[in-house]
Amino acid sequence: MTRTLAVGSVLLAAGLLALLAGVLPVPAALALAARVWPVLTFVVAMTVVTELAAAAGLFRAVGAAVARRAHGRTAQLWGGVVVLAVLCTVFLSLDTTAVLLTPVVLAVAVHARLDPRPFALVTVWVANTGSMLLPVSNLTNLLAAHHVGGVREFVALTWAPALACVAVPVVVVALVHRRRLRGTYEVDPPEPADVPVLLRRCAWVVGALLVALVSGAPVWVPAVVAALVLLVVTAQRRSGTLTPALVPWPLLVLASGLFLAAEAVQEAGLRAVLEQGLAGGGPWAVAATGLLAANALNNLPAYLLLEPGAAHDPRLLVALLVGVNAGPLITPWASLATLLWHRALVRSGVDVPWGRYVVLGLVVAPLTVAAGVGALALTT
Repeated sequence: MTRTLAVGSVLLAAGLLALLAGVLPVPAALALAARVWPVLTFVVAMTVVTELAAAAGLFRAVGAAVARRAHGRTAQLWGGVVVLAVLCTVFLSLDTTAVLLTPVVLAVAVHARLDPRPFALVTVWVANTGSMLLPVSNLTNLLAAHHVGGVREFVALTWAPALACVAVPVVVVALVHRRRLRGTYEVDPPEPADVPVLLRRCAWVVGALLVALVSGAPVWVPAVVAALVLLVVTAQRRSGTLTPALVPWPLLVLASGLFLAAEAVQEAGLRAVLEQGLAGGGPWAVAATGLLAANALNNLPAYLLLEPGAAHDPRLLVALLVGVNAGPLITPWASLATLLWHRALVRSGVDVPWGRYVVLGLVVAPLTVAAGVGALALTT
């Protein structure tokens, strides 16, 4: 996280210098802030909820329950994790999957004494690639939806790419880790919670939060309310858990720096270049550009940069979403969900080296984007 903070600080300083120098106009910076602050607020609030729920033992309890339901079959347990990750991503967004589901998945694997890496890898890949179907699945979708029409029009264009983009990484993980996903496992009896009352209250709050996230309200609102309630509940029962480390400061600085620096580059002339470059390109070119931009910058700034060149055609816009949603599987910073996922891994003591992640992503990302654009071409 030290490196994340350093990179974020450099980007943030560069963006602020561009603002002071007039390269980034103040109105453009304010407009960017209006679009970005809800997602950053959501991420911070969900991270606080996750940390407090984990400290209360909620994820250990859920993991033990899921492991028991698979009846000792490793493949069945992994398949259940895949289904859960897809549903969570589609209906609750990729960031929710990265923040809330990752600790559950790791707890499941640890409780069953299985290698957590195939479970962790499929969770983060599905979190990104599974975020195509609904507007609420990804902030980029919310930004794009008004160009496409209503939810029905959006789903009519995205259902086939969504299926294709989920299938590719799931198949790859199943093949790469096929030996680890065979056989059976034994589950130990669940451990009693340290503070049962706190565990129950955390479960109620998280359950209510999941319902509120699909209520239609801005997602940051229920997330903030849940975080505040859990802060009060935890202060009453286990105040030592409340530390400044609950807030993901390095990720917050990095995301802010990425957005500001990308907007400054766009205002400096990149917007016109991209609009001209994408004007004559088809879905394949737009999706490939989105993949490259997302892994070079981050998927949200990449979408904001490329949107003007694709917004005139719903098919091109969905192709762009394929690139920036399903493509950021290579670099660690390509998706905020990936950084949140890795933060959960570090806190759980699970090691998925970035080098291996990048090598696998170099194979999976192009295949996934190609499958998504191919499905789009066949169905529209």
